[in-house]
Amino acid sequence: MAGRGRRGWHGRVFAAALGVTAAAAATSLWTAQADPAAGQRQPAVSAPAAGAHGVPGAAARTVSVDIAHASDRGSRGVNITIDDGPDPVWTPRVLDVLREQGVKATFCMVGTQARAYPNLVRAVVAAGHRLCDHTVSHDTGMDRKSDAYQRQEIVDAEGMITKASGGVRPMYYRAPGGAFTPYSRSLAASHGMRPLGWNVDSKDFERPGTAAIVATVRREVSNGPTLLFHDAGGDRSQTVAALREVLPWLRQQGFSFGFPVR
Repeated sequence: MAGRGRRGWHGRVFAAALGVTAAAAATSLWTAQADPAAGQRQPAVSAPAAGAHGVPGAAARTVSVDIAHASDRGSRGVNITIDDGPDPVWTPRVLDVLREQGVKATFCMVGTQARAYPNLVRAVVAAGHRLCDHTVSHDTGMDRKSDAYQRQEIVDAEGMITKASGGVRPMYYRAPGGAFTPYSRSLAASHGMRPLGWNVDSKDFERPGTAAIVATVRREVSNGPTLLFHDAGGDRSQTVAALREVLPWLRQQGFSFGFPVR
């Protein structure tokens, strides 16, 4: 989710995550709106070799702490990113559109949602899409919280998503509302998850109408390759309809679909 003022839905997710947090505490060039340190290159961090990225059992790799925006398909590549799911109603419909259009995407999943719907996490992986850690509770103010809190949100979500997927670990970390910190970026990179920003916020979360979502993407795609959509947080019928229009339009404009760089 891109904005910080949308408290209704992620407030409910946060409440659902409180039990998880309490239990854990007891036992344990393109710049985007999401980058507070744009232009400052940081060293890569060597990730631990446990777990999998894309294939169960595969070793993690070294990734940069810099927030990714570029596409692995080059200057005419675009990255479709889908936030806040999985959702039992809307994630299957988004997957259907992506399959029909022959497009792979990156799904930024909330930990509690992944734990609740592991079949959907596995369906995303089986379809060839990539996973991204979007924290346990989608707290858009986590950049104002302690390092210990940030660690719990990121690492616990990574574990939930990995378990739900059957062993496939997330390859990216996207901070809710772009609430990155130097600590959270370094932590994510040390777990093999490249911090992931965005260049185009489709504004679909606000449900402005399908035509408005499509118009936003067409108008702003020149800002950069990483596009932000949502498959949870309420009625996503406008998002599904917009993707049916936007994806073929992007292809007609000469874009190809890829993944964010790592």
